[in-house]
Parts: sequence; C-alpha cells; structure tokens
Amino acid sequence: MNKEQKQEVIETLKNKFSQYSNFYITDTESLSVAQVTNLRRHCFDKQVEMRVAKNTLIKKALESLDSEKYAGVYDSLHKVTALMFSESPKDPAVIISSFRKAQNGEKPELKAAFLNGDIFIGDNQLINLTKIKTKNELIGEVIGLLMSPIQRVIGALQNRPEAAEEKAPEVAEAKSEAAPQAKSETAPEAKVEAAPEAKVETPKEESAPKADEAKPDSDNTEKAPEA
Repeated sequence: MNKEQKQEVIETLKNKFSQYSNFYITDTESLSVAQVTNLRRHCFDKQVEMRVAKNTLIKKALESLDSEKYAGVYDSLHKVTALMFSESPKDPAVIISSFRKAQNGEKPELKAAFLNGDIFIGDNQLINLTKIKTKNELIGEVIGLLMSPIQRVIGALQNRPEAAEEKAPEVAEAKSEAAPQAKSETAPEAKVEAAPEAKVETPKEESAPKADEAKPDSDNTEKAPEA
C-alpha cells in the first residue's frame, strides 16, 4: 500500500469516526474468510458498518481528529483489528455475543468500545455492553413514568361518576321512606285537636237563646186565668 492509498484509508476512517459516536474495536484474528463474511452479514442486518484496517492507520485517523479524546483506545490497537460503527451503543455487542455463541468460539474478541465519549476496555465488558439501554428504550421508560400518574388520575376520574350513581339511588330510597312516616304521624294529631273545639263551641251558642225564649212563654200562660 503506497502513501496515497494509506492517506485515502485514513480519510475514510476519519469520516466514519466523525459520523458515528459509537464504535467497537475487535480482534478477528483466526477467523476464516467464511466466518468474517458471515460476521459482516450479521452487521449489515443490524445496520452496523464493519471495516478491517491496520492499527497504525486507525491511530493516525483518530489522532488527526482529536488526539486527547481518543487517547484511551490507543493501547487496544494491536493484532488484527476490525472496527464496528453503529448508531446504537449496544448493537455491536449483541452481534459479537450472538456470533460467538453460534460459532461456539471466542472470536471476535472485544478490545475496546467508544460509546458517546465513554471508553470500555477489555472483553469482560461485553456482557455489560449488551445490557445498555438504547435511546428509544430510555424514551419509552420516561414516557411510561410520565404516563403512570396520568393513568392513575384518569382512573380516579372514571371511578367517581360510578360512585355518585351508586349513592344517588340510596339517597332517593331514604327520602321515599321518610316521607310516608311524616304524613302518618302528623295527620292524626291534626284531627284530634280540631274535632273537640268544633263540638264544644257550637252547642253553647245555640242552646242559650232557646232557654231565654222559653221563659216568657211560661209566665204568660200562668197569668192569663187571673184576669
């Protein structure tokens, strides 16, 4: 590879490092051509871009972008290196893990991962990286947390009319039961008080004049024979 070809590779890598905020540095040594092709297919299905490049060229590309930012991954650039670029921080880890299980092997081996500025070193980080939550998963959890109190409020509002409808018939029944009792208790008292007053007053007024009118008649009948 001449100087121009090397510079072309460096520029290509620089564009990829600038485009993606997540990339994995893996060791694909001892993998056959067929296995590497199979690994590329898995990456393509997950929209992960895989590139094999020399470690010196990878380091020059990173140093030309930001030497301090990527300093933590330089020690991982040894042996055969395959880069995996991805929008998702965990998709490459999932691909590596599933590929190793299917092949019953230990390759590709994770050497380092650069995820949104955070650096993870060593193959022992692979399991943890497969559990990283993606942006969509985090958004879903936040939406779930926000919707939870809203759903409780909606549930409470939906239950209130039902409670009011259940109480309304009970109040109506209580009123209907109380009304007949009031009528039955007050009616007899009114009749008992009014009846004696009417009977006592009317005979006294009518009988008194009759007694006075009868007395003159008796006096006149007694005096008539003396004349």
